[in-house]
This record gives sequence, C-alpha cells and structure tokens, in this order.
Amino acid sequence: MVAETKLYDSLLVKPEATQDEIKKAYRKAALKWHPDKNKDNPNASEKFKEVSQAYEILSDPEKRKTYDQYGLEFLLRGGTEAPPPGAGGAGPGGMPFDSGGFSGGFPGMMGGGGGGRSFHFSTNGGSGGFSFSNPENIFSEFLRGGGAGMGDEDDIFASFGGGGMGGKPGGFRRSSQFRDSNGGGRVRQPTPEVTTVERPLPLSLEELFKGVHKKMKIKRKTFDKATNKRTDQDRILEMDIKPGLKAGSKIKFKEVGDQEEGGTQDLHFIITEKEHPIFKRDNDDIRAVVELDLKEALTGWKRTIATIDGKQVGLSGLGPTQSGFEERFPGLGMPKSKKPTERGDFVVQIKVKFPTNLTPAQKATLKEIL
Repeated sequence: MVAETKLYDSLLVKPEATQDEIKKAYRKAALKWHPDKNKDNPNASEKFKEVSQAYEILSDPEKRKTYDQYGLEFLLRGGTEAPPPGAGGAGPGGMPFDSGGFSGGFPGMMGGGGGGRSFHFSTNGGSGGFSFSNPENIFSEFLRGGGAGMGDEDDIFASFGGGGMGGKPGGFRRSSQFRDSNGGGRVRQPTPEVTTVERPLPLSLEELFKGVHKKMKIKRKTFDKATNKRTDQDRILEMDIKPGLKAGSKIKFKEVGDQEEGGTQDLHFIITEKEHPIFKRDNDDIRAVVELDLKEALTGWKRTIATIDGKQVGLSGLGPTQSGFEERFPGLGMPKSKKPTERGDFVVQIKVKFPTNLTPAQKATLKEIL
C-alpha cells in the first residue's frame, strides 16, 4: 500500500503499474498537454508540467520507492530514510512540514512565482531535497530515449504544430542546481550538453527498393548570443535513400536542430518500413503468399504473380501441394545496400484454404477417393 497516489493519478495509472505502463501513460499525457499543441489553452502548460514531474519521479525506481513509502513532501525535503517515530506534521510517517507557498506543478514543487520555495537534491541525505527538472528537459530526455515515434513522413514534427524539435535547445539538461557535498551554499551549474534527436522516417517498400530523394521540413530554435533571444526557423533537409536500406538504418544530420549556448543538436532519421499489402520483406528477400483452394491443391494449379519491380513470374503445381510449400526465384528480391548490383530472392509461399463445411455426401465421396 502506498502513502499517496497523486503522481499516479496524474498519469492515470495504478500504483502497481509497470515501468512500461508508466512510460506509455506519460507519452500519451505529454503529447496531449504539450504547450506547442495547446497554444489557446492557458491550463495546458501546468498540466504538461504536472505529468512531466510525475514521470520524473515514477520512472526512477529509487525515487518511486521513497515516494510510495513516505509521499511527495518527504521526498521533496530530502528524506532518504524512514522519518523518526512521533515526528509531528502533516506528511506521511509524521514528517514535519512547513506551509510554504508554491506555484506550478504539484503542491510543494519548485514554483515559478513569488513566495515559492526551491528544494535541492542533496547526495549526502542532508536537509536539502529533490528539485524537479524543467518539464521540457524531462520530455526531451524521454524523446531521446525513443519514448515517442511522432509525426509523418512529410512533416515529422507536425505533432507539435510546428513547435520545434522537441525539448529545449541544446538537448536534455538537468535544470536544477546542486549543493556541494558538505551542504554549503555554493552551487554549480551543470555543463550544457548537446544531444542527438532521433525521429522515425517511414518509407514504403517500393521507396526502399528503388531508392528515393526526400525533403523534410523541420522547425528549429536558434539562439542569438548577442541578444539572448530565441527564434523559430524553418529549414528543409534533403536526403538520398539508397536502394536496399533496411529498417533501423540511420540518416544523420549534424548540427541542424535546436540551438543554444551549449551548441546545436544533431538529428538522426531512423528508417521504418511501412506495411505492404502484398509483399513482406525478410532481410534481402521479398516474400509473398499465394492462396489455393483445396481442389487446386489436390489436383493442380497455375498462377502468375508480379514481383515488386513489375516482372511477371509463373508458378504451378501438378498436385497435391502442401500448405507452406515455397518456391524461390533468385535475384528478384531487394537490392543489397552494400552490393547494389546484387539482389535477394523472391519467395512465394503456398497457403491452402480448407472448406469451412462439407455435406455428408461430400464427406462420403472424399472418404472413397482418399
């Protein structure tokens, strides 16, 4: 039994939710409330902050364990072990709490307005507590870890209504400060870290077979050091997809993403393969299925089938033909990306369709024949 459920409630999950369920819930909530998708909703920013801060704790097993046992206030105040017996206050386990004023996120979180208190995470378990990262940075790290496959092949960032590459320019960085290990007041700022942003690039099997030239429109944030101002900028990226590239291949662009004083993000497009209505890729081979009814499978059959490049090939069987039988046509599959003059095979598999019902007379006849 957990001390409280407010973070779980924010993500609409149960306290016993798995890490995968928490990740999926955060992805759904963050995309729903992201400020770039809700420019006309003044409450969206706070909701986005709330779900991001909930995810930051619940996605960390140690922080989640502390939260489950003693609650959010205890975690914010730097509690690392059970509170002393008989301690007064309103928090779980009798932890004494002040009534400080907070704004933004959950009660007790780092606020953005007057009267708010900032808590700092102390590695030695001192009086300082955990402080939340910037919600955009939490979301940026989530995306960097492959947490979301958003957008389409024409404007891969359309999910945010043109709101940029996702996350704050310069990539994911902890926005909180850290006190020194002796609990002193000196703080150090983290070094800006430039990250790589990954986005899916869905391609059809025909595009991967022939190769294709793609143009992708992105929106990026630029930073002017002289004025300390940031602006949105449209940019068109062009890329040549070589014939035969496989799903998972990366098309890399250096320093084309969001920009800040720490540098400029790199952008990697990861190729994904769209489902084809007829063919299925199997490494360098292309597979297709031909269906036969039971009569054809037993007595003989003949078919003509087109390959991915439109060539007609014939195949036949005198019967009986077993379901699962395969016929292979060498050199009619996908081009090999590292050996463009070579191709895989075209493999046709036979699938026998059995009748769903038979009359007594038909059954008797089959028994006599077979």
